[in-house]
Amino acid sequence: MSNKRTYLDWNATAQVYPEVVEAVTETLRDGGNASSVHQEGRKARSKIELAREKVAGLVNAPARDIIFTSGGSEANALAIKGLSYNKTVSRCMISGVEHPSLIESANPAAATTTVLAVDANGIVDLSALESELAAAEKLNERVLVSVMWANNETGVVQPINDIVQLAHAHNGLVHSDAVQAVGKVAVDFEASGLDLMSLSAHKIGGPQGTGALVVRPDLPLAAMIKGGGQELKRRAGTENLSGIAGFGVAAELAAQAKNSGETAILRNKLESQIKAIRSDAIIFAEQRERLPNTTCVAISGTNAETLLIMLDLAGFAVSSGSACSSGKVSTSHVLTAMGVEVELAKAAIRISLGWTTTSSDIENFIEAWAKAVGVPCPQKANAAA
Repeated sequence: MSNKRTYLDWNATAQVYPEVVEAVTETLRDGGNASSVHQEGRKARSKIELAREKVAGLVNAPARDIIFTSGGSEANALAIKGLSYNKTVSRCMISGVEHPSLIESANPAAATTTVLAVDANGIVDLSALESELAAAEKLNERVLVSVMWANNETGVVQPINDIVQLAHAHNGLVHSDAVQAVGKVAVDFEASGLDLMSLSAHKIGGPQGTGALVVRPDLPLAAMIKGGGQELKRRAGTENLSGIAGFGVAAELAAQAKNSGETAILRNKLESQIKAIRSDAIIFAEQRERLPNTTCVAISGTNAETLLIMLDLAGFAVSSGSACSSGKVSTSHVLTAMGVEVELAKAAIRISLGWTTTSSDIENFIEAWAKAVGVPCPQKANAAA
């Protein structure tokens, strides 16, 4: 058995850029507390502010609007709770396909949270959203709508501009978890009209444990972590200096990357070969706009957990959906919200590509996947003939 590993789980975490490793290592060596006024402290502060500018540049947002956090999950929690606790909003509306960190923060069981329906492709029902917004406005409820820019499991891209226009027309605010979208599709905070947006370093080749919330300056946001004056008193605690420095470098590299077209070609090659081998394979939201690197596929009668183990043993890292379930393989709430039958949802796996993925990786994966689902790979059969 070959010891070569092929990483195809980039939506869980992207492989770190070498330049990021260098920046993190250098910052750890330098040390310094950004709140100190001496030379070492000023040097640390300059690194944070430089990173803030680079992250802001990636998504076209003012640097002053960037709040550094421990990751996308904290950014989601800060957006929801920061506006709810201080009564800026009285109702949250979230889609049924959001990341668990958003769902748990909004607490769908609460009377002040509305879960928005999605169609069979996982797209928010805009008509239903408009009706909910109009009803809330009549009750003098100010609403925060939170819909992710692109789904982490299916890759489906939401109509963010339409959602923003509808919400603003009814005096609502809009937050988007753009963790998966940034670095894969164009994300422009200013042009979108969003009020808040969540980001994560490790999805774009940066270090884990670092993220950001972009917040328009006129929004009063209640701090969830208190005790210090960091991040303009919006998020207390000594900053993760090395992580933030790495985030800045990753943001700069992501802004320069122009490989989404190449990635889409590889993704399309993957999907066409999957369907050539198993015509009964279901690729979720195949005909809708998706992230260029993401494929969520299922074959009725197969088991995702068994398939993942077989592929892992063959040297391929893929997943069955969100990587935030303590390593458990469970039925996807995203596919459930899309109306997918339970047995088919249990068969779904996610393959996600990145900047190191090659055509050879796809060909080798297809061979392993064909074997795992019990079909001889046509390429190998033709070669033998």
